[in-house]
Amino acid sequence: MSTALLALVSTFALVLAVELPDKTLVATLVLTTRFRAWPVFAGVSAAFAVQCVIAVLFGHVLTLLPGNLVAGVVAVLFGLGAFMLLREGFSSKPDGAEDAARSGPRATTFLRSAMTSFGVLFAAEWGDASQLATAGLTARYGQPVAVAVGAFAALVGVAGLAVFLGRKIRSRIRPQLIQRIAGFVFAALAAVAVWQAIPW
Repeated sequence: MSTALLALVSTFALVLAVELPDKTLVATLVLTTRFRAWPVFAGVSAAFAVQCVIAVLFGHVLTLLPGNLVAGVVAVLFGLGAFMLLREGFSSKPDGAEDAARSGPRATTFLRSAMTSFGVLFAAEWGDASQLATAGLTARYGQPVAVAVGAFAALVGVAGLAVFLGRKIRSRIRPQLIQRIAGFVFAALAAVAVWQAIPW
């Protein structure tokens, strides 16, 4: 398997696992209950595209630094992601999605619905685990296009599930279990990066 394909597949799998139980799915779900599906999907997809570009550019800048320093930064990124995921995965607080989703879709223009959706998801993705993963994997593999495509495909896939399956998706998965698994994967990646950062 080529490095680019490995980067794409790895990024897709990791970001998908991180985002299925994350606020991205919940926010898209809630937006879909308030606005029509297609404007929401268009808005969140645009937000994901911009956020992926930002994360990949940050990760690409990291590749210009010395190898040990890059591995150290990648370790910090994945360590932070692991902390965030495990904290949420072991939290017993309800996310309030059901209460927020009780009102029906509102009749607003396509542009207004899409812009609202863009704004909500653009803000929600800052510093998110998937953004950290995208930057870290870009630095690790040195394949920014493949990582960007993998991350974007995973994010749009999660948004599509939320838009088209609605609240049913929340009853069929165990978000906290997925978050815990993803958190341990992030922790393992952080450990590998720490190992690479130490000059032996």
